Amino acid sequence: VGRRIESVVLPLELLQQLKQSDFSDQQEYDAWQKRNLRVLEAGLLLHPRVPLDKSNNASQRLRQIIHAALDRPIETGKNNESMQVLRSAVMSLASRSDGSLSDSCHWADGIPLNLRLYEMLLEMCFDINDETSIVEEVDELMEQIKKTWVILGINQMLHNLCFAWVLFHHFVSTGQVEMDLLYAADGQLAEVAKDAKTTRDPEYSKILSSTLSSILGWAEKRLLAYHDTFDSGNVYTMQGIVSLGVSAAKILVEDVSTEYRRKRKEVDVARNRIDTYIRSSLRTAFAQASL
Repeated sequence: VGRRIESVVLPLELLQQLKQSDFSDQQEYDAWQKRNLRVLEAGLLLHPRVPLDKSNNASQRLRQIIHAALDRPIETGKNNESMQVLRSAVMSLASRSDGSLSDSCHWADGIPLNLRLYEMLLEMCFDINDETSIVEEVDELMEQIKKTWVILGINQMLHNLCFAWVLFHHFVSTGQVEMDLLYAADGQLAEVAKDAKTTRDPEYSKILSSTLSSILGWAEKRLLAYHDTFDSGNVYTMQGIVSLGVSAAKILVEDVSTEYRRKRKEVDVARNRIDTYIRSSLRTAFAQASL
């Protein structure tokens, strides 16, 4: 009570406060405890914000506790010895400084765990009854989601990139028919392009390159032989997919490519990509016709 949310390790607090009698049966309780321990393992041991020293005693203790608890659950909801040992190990790891002046706990802000957790939060923006639609209360919901930034180590640039990915992923996973999702993803990439021109942060550039390469790879798989991809039933999606692919390619070439930045060559990325799609598709079509 009275503590700032960024100074709280949520899975630890849940383990501290809830006990077996709060659950309907032993199986549900065991599964809940294991999930929380797995989150602690992911955030503090597997993907920590601050790299671990192999000789760190707290990390060794936490590994032992988690390993033992998977076979024999800890008695939670009490301030007993096992919970004290767990709290000591967790807080020792979560309180390690990342070089900033903040006294925040670092348990969910290591990459890629924080990005995956944030992606799951952004998924809440979609209507559970119609996954191609965004909920009406999206603005209010987004304000609540952004309150997790301090816990997850998210900033506006990472938000823009994650949201672009979530919109794109929803377009793909819901049958590639809802053009509003595709246009929204492309529009979000315009924000990503602005961000990419203002930063040279190597960690962000790595995430940016990986995300955009996945989007571009998906688009080009459909565009390099577009005669095989599009027909009268889905040709209306072609323009949007071209635009998305070109947007991703432009950022990768102009803002991620070190060669481009070094030489400062004038490259018309859009024209080059579209020319490549046309030539490749024609070659494929002629090759198929000659068989």
